[in-house]
Amino acid sequence: MEIGQFMVQALKSKRIAILSSGGDAPGMNACIRSVVRSAFAEGASVLGVKKGFEGLMTGELQALSMRSVGNIIQRGGTILGSSRSADFRKKKGREKAYRCLQDWAVDALICLGGDGTLTGAKIFSEEFRIPVIGIPCTIDNDLFGTDFSIGFDTAVETAVDCIDKIRDTADSHGRVFLIEVMGKNTGHLAVEVGLAAGAEFLVLPEVPYRFSDLLSRIRQGISRGKSGSIVIVAEREQPGLVIQIGKQLEKKIQRDVKTMILGHLQRGGSPSARDRNLASRFGALSIDLLKKGKNRRMTVIQRGDYRDIGFSQVIGKSRPIDKEKVRLLGLLSQ
Repeated sequence: MEIGQFMVQALKSKRIAILSSGGDAPGMNACIRSVVRSAFAEGASVLGVKKGFEGLMTGELQALSMRSVGNIIQRGGTILGSSRSADFRKKKGREKAYRCLQDWAVDALICLGGDGTLTGAKIFSEEFRIPVIGIPCTIDNDLFGTDFSIGFDTAVETAVDCIDKIRDTADSHGRVFLIEVMGKNTGHLAVEVGLAAGAEFLVLPEVPYRFSDLLSRIRQGISRGKSGSIVIVAEREQPGLVIQIGKQLEKKIQRDVKTMILGHLQRGGSPSARDRNLASRFGALSIDLLKKGKNRRMTVIQRGDYRDIGFSQVIGKSRPIDKEKVRLLGLLSQ
């Protein structure tokens, strides 16, 4: 049977490949575990692709068993490894990946990752008629169509825990801390972290930034007797904004100003219970979608309901930030 003729009801004796691509996110392992065990329950077998699309091109696949995914639900990172592949963006690279799937007699592919992963998976599926299901895994939580992506909740908890500790020293020494969090070109992580950590101000890609607004908020806090202040800055494509703002601010206030970039700390650590449960549900749903003959669909959660939407509904669209949370932070931080 050629790849692409997989649109059947039964999964028995089918072979499914799974890979994780792009930035790693806590909960990926819980998702891999769910995919493997859900597939086995349907009589299918699963191959793990090492290093994402890069491993698909070089033929780095291995059989995954019920036991090989045991004791990984609590582990961060991804046991399959991950990468960002420039070669897969080229037709020749994708042709190599397709030949690999043919050599391993793979019937369908499940991809864990963010927007870049889904974009590559969609192109690959359309070119070679390979059934593909996408599972949203990104701490940025920026994928359109799903309220939550795997890894976001853990990243929020990790960042808030760090900022709680920074708050202790900020208050002790009367310092202002500017803290950069991840998020690529969106402020979802910054908003959630800022609200939970009681930050005084947010600098977001989606909201026009004026230094005068920040200066006014910090001075207002000082006049009201605040000993320390926390400012959350969402990262952007151009690094160093947090340092630039810090230098500006220190010249304008009589306070010690410190800058901190949390960086890849936010990607690591054991996934939260919420991320483990989300990953388990998404993994099982991906197998159910293949069983129903669906293709180029992404698992999503919308208002508590688990469902699926087409890749074309996700790719190239941006998920808006929660403006009510931004407003609430401004109200509560005074």
